[in-house]
Amino acid sequence: MRRAIFVAALAAALAGSCLAVAQGDGGHAYPTRPITIVVPFPPGGPTDTLARLLAERMRVTLGQPVVVENVSGAGGSTGVGRLARAAPDGHTFGIGNWTSHVGGPAIYPVSYDIVQDFEPVALLPIAPTMVVGKTALPANDMRELIAWLKANPGKASAGTVGVGSPSYVSSVYFQQVTGTRFQFVPYRGSAPAMQDLIAGQIDLRFGSEASQTLPYLRSGQIKPFAILAKHRWVATPDVPTIDEAGVPGLYVTFWHGLWTPKGVARDIIAKLNAAVVEALADPAVAKRLADLGLDMPPRDQLTPQALGALHKAELEKWWPIIKAANIKAEQAQ
Repeated sequence: MRRAIFVAALAAALAGSCLAVAQGDGGHAYPTRPITIVVPFPPGGPTDTLARLLAERMRVTLGQPVVVENVSGAGGSTGVGRLARAAPDGHTFGIGNWTSHVGGPAIYPVSYDIVQDFEPVALLPIAPTMVVGKTALPANDMRELIAWLKANPGKASAGTVGVGSPSYVSSVYFQQVTGTRFQFVPYRGSAPAMQDLIAGQIDLRFGSEASQTLPYLRSGQIKPFAILAKHRWVATPDVPTIDEAGVPGLYVTFWHGLWTPKGVARDIIAKLNAAVVEALADPAVAKRLADLGLDMPPRDQLTPQALGALHKAELEKWWPIIKAANIKAEQAQ
């Protein structure tokens, strides 16, 4: 009898130890149910597309469905707020980009701290941005464009997508450093802005995601002026960088990242990160991302630490610029 009790107790102890290996903090195996990835933008955009590619492949690694939940509004801050309120158990994480994690929280009133209330999971693929114009513009390079804008103050128009977006902030910054002035035309998304640019209804787009402009550049429907980065983009090797074009320092990359709410256990974050890395290494996913014009960070940069460092650097650079320009949420109305 004693032997049977001892064997049963030993078996229970071993079972408990095995279970503990598979558990994160809090005593629950992870993941135990479907996982939600919050996208703070409407369906169909580049961030949503990236989220859905990751969700489908991460499902294989994590062994649970990964469901995309679009929570858009207020420069991404509505969706980020949804993530901030989620339980810190790893079953809800969120994707974000420059708009939701740099521009948005600098401009819109938010109930969270964009750094302290979240845990970085992984840096994701990055899209360069560009300055492009309608083909009828008389200028053929950036210096000619600046001269034309100065000769025609307030007459040109630039399409923007939300006051917290790279297109809006880079437009404001460009005006400040070049001494130019032009009108802003707000759009609900980049697609209608691009269509109006092609049709000649607006003159310019600043901070336009390069991958979305590429088909129109190749077909000659729009005119490129500069890449807003330190290095030329491999897909458009003839387009100069913004430094080469004569406006040094106007770097706006449309980077993406994954975050969880504050307090998620480190082992869960490590498991999420591993699932992201595995997804990005999948040949089918990698090809799809390349087709979208997204640049893959080096393997050693797909880390929580790399995302945290980039995010901090971007906040330190752009928040003073945004505040000095007095960009307000009311300008979105």
